[in-house]
Amino acid sequence: MKYRQVDAEILGKIREIVPDAKRVLTERTDLASYSFDASFGTHLPELVVQPKTTAEVAAIVKLAYEQTIPIYPRGRSTSLSGGPLPVEGGIALDMSHMNQRLEIIADDLIAIVSPGVLTANIHQAAEQVGLMYPPDPSSSAVATIGGNLAENAGGPRGLKYGVTKDYVLGLEVVTPQGEVIRTGGRTIKNVTGYDLTKLIVGSEGTLGIITEAILQLIPKPPATATLMAIFDDIVTSGEAISRVLTSGILPAKMEIMDQACIKAVEAYQPCGLPVEAEAIILIEVDGHPRAVEEEIKEAARICERIGASRVEIANTEAEREALWKARKMVSPAIVRMKPTKISEDATVPRSKIPEMFARLKQIRDKYQVNLVVFGHAGDGNLHPNIIADKRDQEEMKRVEKAVAEIFEAAIALGGTLSGEHGIGNMKAPFMEMELGAAGLDVMKRIKESLDPKNIMNPGKIFPKPGQRLVLTEG
Repeated sequence: MKYRQVDAEILGKIREIVPDAKRVLTERTDLASYSFDASFGTHLPELVVQPKTTAEVAAIVKLAYEQTIPIYPRGRSTSLSGGPLPVEGGIALDMSHMNQRLEIIADDLIAIVSPGVLTANIHQAAEQVGLMYPPDPSSSAVATIGGNLAENAGGPRGLKYGVTKDYVLGLEVVTPQGEVIRTGGRTIKNVTGYDLTKLIVGSEGTLGIITEAILQLIPKPPATATLMAIFDDIVTSGEAISRVLTSGILPAKMEIMDQACIKAVEAYQPCGLPVEAEAIILIEVDGHPRAVEEEIKEAARICERIGASRVEIANTEAEREALWKARKMVSPAIVRMKPTKISEDATVPRSKIPEMFARLKQIRDKYQVNLVVFGHAGDGNLHPNIIADKRDQEEMKRVEKAVAEIFEAAIALGGTLSGEHGIGNMKAPFMEMELGAAGLDVMKRIKESLDPKNIMNPGKIFPKPGQRLVLTEG
């Protein structure tokens, strides 16, 4: 596909659509700040526009479609898969300024939100009226709901409550041709025609741009309880995870941290974690107070029977918050080891968690990489992170091979490339490995049907011929 560059004529038309000069950025220093996300690599856009209304988005997209200019919607750049990177130049559309609407309609158990609203603000607004928006990605304090919708984000509560797509009732979407459509609605039941809502959520901006969303809320559980189980062997911890999940208990959260994570957190901000342990599991249950009390005790008993060296149940809210604070500090803590972090989220069936742990240990030793493991172990959504230094080309080549083998292991065990981070451009080379040529072709045909000029976030999900994961420079 040959794209038109953003020249003076196009810039003039954009300024007519968005007359506020402060929201049309052309300086190289501004463009550079939109050339990266939380993943790997940099790609400079030709222009950045910060729309505030659906009408502005629609007019910009219509112009881009008519002129065959690639357009890249983005929120707060927290993507870990390269989702918003402008790999073909074009226009970066900063949707974070569309944050005007955050309306909670308690009687209908819904929230109506603009795409630039921070996910944490939705949590807070819902909880003020005794409700809950369950998806809780770790970046919720800085990530926009539009980005969460595009990537179908998850979070620790995904084990019990599911991911973003499970709470989206309806959308307002700008199509690649610049038309504005609505999908779904405000009702729980809606089986009218194709489920375009589910198609758009998780499509990573390749099929349209979300300009408003109707989200389902649920009553907030009245009680929670948390424990920490300490293990001398990470594979044994995986067995405990499986046993808890088949016991009749469905935790709200079940997280794991391996020894490298534990040591990194303790070096970063001491929390009293057991640095001698090979793994710890954090389990949280919620619901009716009496049920919660019994379930947390039973979960503790199961962990002890499987081989936990020690189990600690948080007795106060302060103790509970301290445990979860330690889990949230993993990402900032591990990058102190080395400056480059490659974060993956390969996901396997729950029964295969112990085997995946064993495979990750083998990969770490085979390629001699700093591989640390944490994540949402209860739903098999692990986060193997490799900590490296991108200036060390030899090390990065080993990292490339390790990442590829992590994906191969997950798929061989019946898993998937991504549980919540999306595909972006980082995982595109591995799509056929999971879907097969025919499965990937079906997705391509959907994309081509809706976006025949391929202007919507090109370079994502679908690999170019011969494309492979490259983490080395030069």
